[in-house]
Amino acid sequence: MAKLQKSIDKRNALIKATIELVNNNGFHATPMSKIAKMANVSPATIYLYFENKQDLVNQTYIEVKAEYTKYAFKTYDKNMPVKAGFELIWKRIADFKLKECENAMFLAQCDNTPMIDAHSRQEGIKHLQPLLDLWERGRQEGIIKPLSNYLLYAYSINPLSFLMIIQKRGDIQLNKVQLEEAYQSAWSSIKQCE
Repeated sequence: MAKLQKSIDKRNALIKATIELVNNNGFHATPMSKIAKMANVSPATIYLYFENKQDLVNQTYIEVKAEYTKYAFKTYDKNMPVKAGFELIWKRIADFKLKECENAMFLAQCDNTPMIDAHSRQEGIKHLQPLLDLWERGRQEGIIKPLSNYLLYAYSINPLSFLMIIQKRGDIQLNKVQLEEAYQSAWSSIKQCE
């Protein structure tokens, strides 16, 4: 049992080191040797858990995306009205991005660069299914604009990454009023005109 836990701890240390180094240096400036050193394991140990650097980054992305969406949908009920469901999900996503900044920054980097392969990106999208289903229901009910999921995400969810980055830089400290204004802007950008 102790051996299994030690193995889990090593793998988790590699994931954590990958997130930190990619966030600080970018994908290409993060060699396996640095990841191993930061995780306090030998470089050969990485290959017990991952095929190569691409596999390490892809698996890290999928795991972080799963944590992110688990948090986002924890209190969501698919029978909620569309607007209430979107508000709850949006505010949970905002909370995650502002509290779990390192993980959220890693996801933002992955979403904005080609470092994640297509298969892993599709796996990541599957984790967003409750939000995609909510948007589909909203389109069918005439509540959400008839836009693609990509456009809905770009206008309503992606701005949270920008807010997270400027808060991390210290340019702004978001308060409840500003977050509510950001939510209202997100909702206005995707709701069907009445």
